[in-house]
Amino acid sequence: MGKAKLRIKRRERHIVAMGGGGFSMEPENPLLDDFILRLTGKRRPRVCFVGTASGDADGYAERFHAAFGNDRALASHLGLFRRTQVDLRAYLMGQDVIYVGGGNTANMLAVWRVHGMDAILRRAWAAGVVMCGVSAGALCWFGGGVTDSYGPLAALDDGLGLLPGSMCPHYDGEAQRRPTYQALVRRGQLAAGYAADDGAGLHFVGRRLAEVVTSRREAAGYRVERVGRRAVETRLEGRYLGM
Repeated sequence: MGKAKLRIKRRERHIVAMGGGGFSMEPENPLLDDFILRLTGKRRPRVCFVGTASGDADGYAERFHAAFGNDRALASHLGLFRRTQVDLRAYLMGQDVIYVGGGNTANMLAVWRVHGMDAILRRAWAAGVVMCGVSAGALCWFGGGVTDSYGPLAALDDGLGLLPGSMCPHYDGEAQRRPTYQALVRRGQLAAGYAADDGAGLHFVGRRLAEVVTSRREAAGYRVERVGRRAVETRLEGRYLGM
């Protein structure tokens, strides 16, 4: 009698892309960060902060450790400008959450590719490590989006592509984000995609948007598509995570 094949169930793949919020923007409002931690199913998950987009700013990492370095999580951070980790793959695959901070998206993606981080992050996501981030750390998971990496707001079209289409963070937080994103989608410079207000997180399971979760009652997500010669915005009501 032949041996039965062992069936290994792939862990669900989660990405939470926050338009704004989390420990760096709402230090007194942990709702979005707590939601991310709960996705791991662990009481004290291993959470790694990646601050490449800010040039591995010390203050940013310090704020992360102040927020997570307690009974909430086993916190660590990965620096690439002063790299000390030799085996990035083993280190990142050993995390429960990879949390990407904000800053310059274009610079971050370039540095990641030099270190082979793009391939490692894809592998970690496929293995079930929860991916999340704010601003640049939200946009990076998509094929492209709206960035201020070059100064004025412009299209970025070389994201990691784990999620389809494009993304715009800070949709209600910066006056020019909404009109710029809609114009880029209307002109075909960006594919249809999603936007998120500050305080809103787009929660994807696999490559499908499962829900919008919010730390502010008024925050929401949006679907922005090109229809004919227009950009059409559809509001996606969020689930407020508070009481």
